[in-house]
Amino acid sequence: MTVTADRRALLTGAAALAAGSVFGFRPGPALAQSGDLPAIQAAVAAGKDASTARIQDWIRNPSIAAENLNMPEGAEYMARLARDAGFSDVEIIPTDGHPGVFGVMDVGAPRWLAVYFMYDVKQFDPAEWSSPPLEAALVDKEGFGRVIVGRGAVNQKGPEGAFLAALHALRAAGKSPPVNLVLVCEGEEEIGSPHFRQVTTRPNVLAALKKCEGVFIPTGWQSPSTGAVTINLGAKGIIECELTASGAAWGRGPARDIHSSQKANVDSPAWRLVAALSSLVSPDGNTPAIEGWFEHVRDLTPRERELIAASAEANSEADAKRALGVQTWIDDLPWRQSLERLASQPTVNIEGLVAGYTGPGGKTVLPGSGTAKLDMRLVPNQTVDDCLAKLRAHLDAKGFPDVEVRFTGGYNPTATAEDSRIIRAQKAVYDRAGAPSTLYPRSAGSWPGCVFTDAPVGLPAGQFGLGHGSGAHAPNEYFVIDSTNPKVAGLDGATLGFVDFLYEMASIS
Repeated sequence: MTVTADRRALLTGAAALAAGSVFGFRPGPALAQSGDLPAIQAAVAAGKDASTARIQDWIRNPSIAAENLNMPEGAEYMARLARDAGFSDVEIIPTDGHPGVFGVMDVGAPRWLAVYFMYDVKQFDPAEWSSPPLEAALVDKEGFGRVIVGRGAVNQKGPEGAFLAALHALRAAGKSPPVNLVLVCEGEEEIGSPHFRQVTTRPNVLAALKKCEGVFIPTGWQSPSTGAVTINLGAKGIIECELTASGAAWGRGPARDIHSSQKANVDSPAWRLVAALSSLVSPDGNTPAIEGWFEHVRDLTPRERELIAASAEANSEADAKRALGVQTWIDDLPWRQSLERLASQPTVNIEGLVAGYTGPGGKTVLPGSGTAKLDMRLVPNQTVDDCLAKLRAHLDAKGFPDVEVRFTGGYNPTATAEDSRIIRAQKAVYDRAGAPSTLYPRSAGSWPGCVFTDAPVGLPAGQFGLGHGSGAHAPNEYFVIDSTNPKVAGLDGATLGFVDFLYEMASIS
């Protein structure tokens, strides 16, 4: 039967309305006018159970780089996920550390887009969780609906699983993606990506990335109260390192743990570590005091201050405090000024501190050594190499030449222009979905975006995704599957959002 232009438009509009009933999703012109939407929408709905199960199974197969747990197996699992989603020429790429994964989906489209995945997750203590962290339990969460609880649920297997669901839905609908895709994955994001550049600079990977309009990591960051999403124009860099004070290196104190009664006449490496740590920051612990640390720090530009002010207006301070479990900001700063500080200030943070006995009860020992795990967030124009050198020089100058610094991972800050296609495409999709979006100068969290934005790759980079989850790096991490919150997309809405994003990237001028 011949379909008239008017009827075709009517059917397209009806499909758009139907899609709009799914968690606020509204297709863009490229998707709506393609005629692909009804079949894709049906495929998303039909594949939801399989997509949910895929995320759950992935959570049940963790790779933890910090513990060297299941790393080869995690790379194999990631490669299988890539092949199942339609990527070809999938390779497991060895590095000096844990392997990466690379694949290509060349459908003959005019444009190419790169996607970054991480397949590793953070460590966990099962005793802190309401359900086993590797069970990937589906539970009802008040105010959200049906969620998956498990390590990696939102960081990043839930959002990445939603993107894979989009590719499965396109294939099930008999459609090809509107852009060619390059998939680049790593297994060391949670330890500072120390070897990821070896993956992206491999000749065949670099050649594929050079074809791309940009690169993004799938996310699920919608605010539960407003549905809002922040579009980050960059991210802070990071240094992860360990500082160790020991009697052996110091030449004072015990070479091993001894009875604590000896503290009366034997020096303590643990107290030496505390003294070294105290020298790194101001007395309140809030400002780095390492000599030269602020030498290259760039102040916020007027445009960045403007973006932060708009973000403060659009986002809920109460929501932020509730999510973080805090009552005040540093120096009791007002909301906008706290966000300016968040975007602009480098940090020195103790993420872990271990010496001697830490089990139940007491054990009267004088520890022979102590170790602090630090992370240091970097802002433009700081670099990892410069800051590590300044850390070493500071400790030496303060009389701590024996305190060992072991660099375990990190990378420089990153930035992407707000007029790049990948940023404009994000905003267009968010706006249509009814997810208020604001531009923000840079995420206070870190991801190895500089590996893409810096030479030799040189791509705009960002994060994109509808949906919601929380608890990254914490107990009871979750990702929403069936949303009862009209402001937040569930798995189907997130999946359709990724489909629309691909069509937007294909068509945006």
